[in-house]
Amino acid sequence: MKIAFCLFKYFPYGGLQRDALRIARLLRARGHRVEFFTLAWQGERDAELPVHLLPTRGLANHVRYARFARALAEATRGFDGRVGFNKLPGLDVYYAADSCFVARMARRPFWHRLTPRYRAFVAAEGAVFGPASRTHILAISPAEARRYQAAWGTPAERFHPLPPGIAEDRRAGPDAEALRASLRAEFGIAPDEFLLLAIGSGFRMKGLDRSIAALAALPEALRRRTRLIAIGRDKPGDFERLARRLGVADRFTILPGRDDIPRFLQGADLLLHPARYENTGAVLIEAVVAGLPVLVTEVCGYAEHVAASGCGRLLGEPFSQAEFNAALAAALTGAQRPAWRAAGIAYGQSHDLWHLHARAADAIEQVLAR
Repeated sequence: MKIAFCLFKYFPYGGLQRDALRIARLLRARGHRVEFFTLAWQGERDAELPVHLLPTRGLANHVRYARFARALAEATRGFDGRVGFNKLPGLDVYYAADSCFVARMARRPFWHRLTPRYRAFVAAEGAVFGPASRTHILAISPAEARRYQAAWGTPAERFHPLPPGIAEDRRAGPDAEALRASLRAEFGIAPDEFLLLAIGSGFRMKGLDRSIAALAALPEALRRRTRLIAIGRDKPGDFERLARRLGVADRFTILPGRDDIPRFLQGADLLLHPARYENTGAVLIEAVVAGLPVLVTEVCGYAEHVAASGCGRLLGEPFSQAEFNAALAAALTGAQRPAWRAAGIAYGQSHDLWHLHARAADAIEQVLAR
């Protein structure tokens, strides 16, 4: 089959983007022709997966996205199917990595729902999840699937649940101690210092400001022994200014996306993920199987794996900065982290956390064959 993969933007360290590429390569290995259609592509390209750029103009994202959808419909005529990684009309299959827009906006002031942006995004979401749509949904978060069904009345038979799909190299292996030592030596972190980690693009949504505030709230002696490294794709200015204002700029570093994440998972002492909203959060499972304890808000779809594994602590809603500050201080000074680490490693050995991409390829083949 000839399959169009459609997404707004590709950059090499986005979770959705990495998933799209892995699924495309699996389908190609099964004998299908997969071609990408996007507004922009950053990073290297796979010579066997053609990329078509469909740039559009517009002052606002929702305008550019609507024009991209129209150009996409014309450019993909003659394909056997369209697989979307963003919400677009005319898809045969949608990979549901984004949260439910209608559910999310219901918690915001009413005037947000009066804007052209709101109407455009609701229309795109309805084109995928509305009862009249024929799009099948690859559901990577059971909780988010329930939110979509509640918001749109989407028939259950259009959902295809998938297991998580993290890379095997995230597991804690026999080289864990060597990875930890090399990472801490590279960044000059002493044996008696703590390293906090924040991973994920979209720093505000991931709650990086909350993590900086929690670092600043630590007792002085503990704060002097603690470092926070954030890794991801976003504009760093606001967060660096916040760190300076709170007096922790010398304890805080932002790095762009990297390929050596297993080193950080072993070198750190705690993953902070106080996200405001997140469909899944693959980094949470990556931390669990690496044995890295996690502090996470319960709104994240994959926070359920942190709870089930016993590798950390969930923070309830509504979010309390004071509660998060206290949880961080307790995690660093308490004795529970070794038990959290052992529980996470054991969970990774007894659960299927690896086969999302193969199951997604199976579902795409089945839907398009029909």
